[in-house]
Amino acid sequence: MDIQSLLASPVALPSIPRVIALALTELNAAEPDARRVSSLLSMEPVMTARLLMVANSARFQHRSRVGTVGEALTVLGLRPVRDMTIEAAMSSAFRKVGGVDMKQFWRYSLDTARLTQLLTRSMKVEVSPYTVGLVHALGELVMHRGMPKEMEQLNQRIDVFAPQRARAEHELLGYSYAQVGAGFARAWHLPEALVETLEHQDAPFEREGYEPMAGILHVASWRCRAHEMGYTERKLAVSFPDKTALALGLDVGVVLAHAPVDWASSQEARLFLE
Repeated sequence: MDIQSLLASPVALPSIPRVIALALTELNAAEPDARRVSSLLSMEPVMTARLLMVANSARFQHRSRVGTVGEALTVLGLRPVRDMTIEAAMSSAFRKVGGVDMKQFWRYSLDTARLTQLLTRSMKVEVSPYTVGLVHALGELVMHRGMPKEMEQLNQRIDVFAPQRARAEHELLGYSYAQVGAGFARAWHLPEALVETLEHQDAPFEREGYEPMAGILHVASWRCRAHEMGYTERKLAVSFPDKTALALGLDVGVVLAHAPVDWASSQEARLFLE
């Protein structure tokens, strides 16, 4: 199946709740209307609960309790709220996908989000590195929904979480989860900077329109996939994407030293399935 047919398939692409879609459209506007955003998100119980929980966390140290979405927007700011809305939409859209261990998928995605954030802490970026890492592999889920037979056959040859997965998909189909994820993000009208990062993450130096964040994501996802596959120190050293890392000025030691204590737990991943 070509990528256009896949992205046009209602089976492959899940729908997004209307309220969340409207909120994202407003949040992605050049000058978002905070009142409209507040009004829309107030109609979504899960988002309301998440926003209030974060706004009332110890991180913000408010004397009085934040009790409304409007107050939460003031405390958090529109960009973090946009990131939270994207994350909530993505996790709710993919609860169960045949051929993919969803608990492992979200655990791996959480790891990639955290490492991407760590590797970009000194950079000025347009979109949240954490959100980029969290949603970067959603194209894989779209492919499993839209092409279950093809993906089942591919899974028998190479693990879903193997670092070589994107290359294997390209050899089979002419595209990978990276381009599918970008198409999916574009269909949901997500920020263009996020779309471009997803599209080029599998080969950040090999196409026009290179986005530096894509290179960071490439290295972060390699490290987390290697962790999922149980790579030894020797295999880590041999397979390390050194050209990409060096071109970006990444600290190789930080990437390779990402220790087991930093990895997400199954309990954390399970929250995305509730």
